[in-house]
Amino acid sequence: MARGEKLIIGQRLRVLRQSLGLTQAQMAAELGVSASYITLIEADQRPASARLLMRIAEVYDLNISELAPSTDAQLAADFSAALKDPVVGAGALSRSEVEAVLEASPKIASAFVRLHDHYREAVLRPQTDDNPMTDRDKVEALADSSRPVDTVRNWFYAQKNYVDAIDRAAEALAEEMALHRNEPHLALTNRLMRHGISVRILPGHVMGEQLRRFDPHRGELMLSELLRQSSRRFQIGVLLARFEQEALISRLTEEAALDDTAAVSLLRVSLANYFAAAVMMPYGRFLAACESARYDVELLSHRFGASFEQTAHRMTTLQRPDARGIPFFFVRVDQAGNISKRFSAGRFPFSRFGGTCPLWNIHAAFETPDRVQTQVVRMPEGATYFSIARTVTRAGGTHGAPARRLAVGLGCDVAYAPRLIYAEGIDLERARPVDIGLNCYLCERSNCPARAHAPINRRLKVNERERSLAIFSFEEEAGI
Repeated sequence: MARGEKLIIGQRLRVLRQSLGLTQAQMAAELGVSASYITLIEADQRPASARLLMRIAEVYDLNISELAPSTDAQLAADFSAALKDPVVGAGALSRSEVEAVLEASPKIASAFVRLHDHYREAVLRPQTDDNPMTDRDKVEALADSSRPVDTVRNWFYAQKNYVDAIDRAAEALAEEMALHRNEPHLALTNRLMRHGISVRILPGHVMGEQLRRFDPHRGELMLSELLRQSSRRFQIGVLLARFEQEALISRLTEEAALDDTAAVSLLRVSLANYFAAAVMMPYGRFLAACESARYDVELLSHRFGASFEQTAHRMTTLQRPDARGIPFFFVRVDQAGNISKRFSAGRFPFSRFGGTCPLWNIHAAFETPDRVQTQVVRMPEGATYFSIARTVTRAGGTHGAPARRLAVGLGCDVAYAPRLIYAEGIDLERARPVDIGLNCYLCERSNCPARAHAPINRRLKVNERERSLAIFSFEEEAGI
């Protein structure tokens, strides 16, 4: 949210005040504003400024995303995308009409999104079964709607990317092993030996394409020499989760009530991975370090013996109710724009198909490998974010077989940007945001020179006598 932007949050503020057992006068006193101002805001007669939102977040230990916007950003993005499908025949709906449905009946909107997903799968599966390469975009859409990955992503999104029980168990283990005083790799290896498991580092040609292999009969965890030290520690942590937190992982998985076997297995793996990262970067010490270092990802990765990607990903999980960090979103893409990982502790919406906007600097990161780039971006609904992006190199890499390079993006609501070291020297009041969209299929910004596809709910407009920077032109309507 830009600093000059103001939002209507009357209902949310009223619910917050009542849950705290405060009168309007008491809340006004705690926030340093007049009681009449609170009255006007709750009556939706006055908007809340970014400064007031930051004050509310500070006084009541909240994320701004819990107050604005008043609807689930991911649900709003998915619902809008489903409505834009021509087969739905919704026509040109205004944004206010869509928001009204989301405000009044979010469960119905969520059910509509699920119904549309099932429809998409039912229609596309016969086509892709006959010839999977007939239409690459249809293959991508089908795969995204049917993969267990999406189910697990939704589960983590519902948790705001923070799993309290796993996080506290990992923090307790890190404290017991005194990782902040002992050599981490030695401490983790010794802990694993308590379970009768030894760690062996094997040559790459012996491990082949595998980076980790566990042999329970021989009591060995075999790791490839191609893994960096941070990844070796992480893999030891994953196996420790299996031995020491099996009951907890099983309970959480059962409570998730997933109806897909592959999704259940993937959730178990994801929870073990979460545990490993939380052991390497224990919540309390990591949050304190983040605040003191102003979320310098590179510095923190050195301090905790983690990779850039591991550190950035861990930052998205700092959402403990009594000790919150900045609500970051995280995304990882390859050079073709395919998303292989995405998480959000805030309100940044991701597209469920079709990649990301080419104007987002995460793509430009490939042009300057290993250098952090910054950008202020604005979504179509007006929400503004501060984003950083940098390339990372995957495990492996030998002569003739270079390691794969990806790009990771980390961002937050622009109101949090002053707390980041990456915003130093940037005048956020005057910085002109780059207007981006979810992707070309769903974005209705006209005259965009980066557009690769026309919007799916707009009719293509062809002018034989003119040529502009934008490849595609389309009929302008009062859209979503």
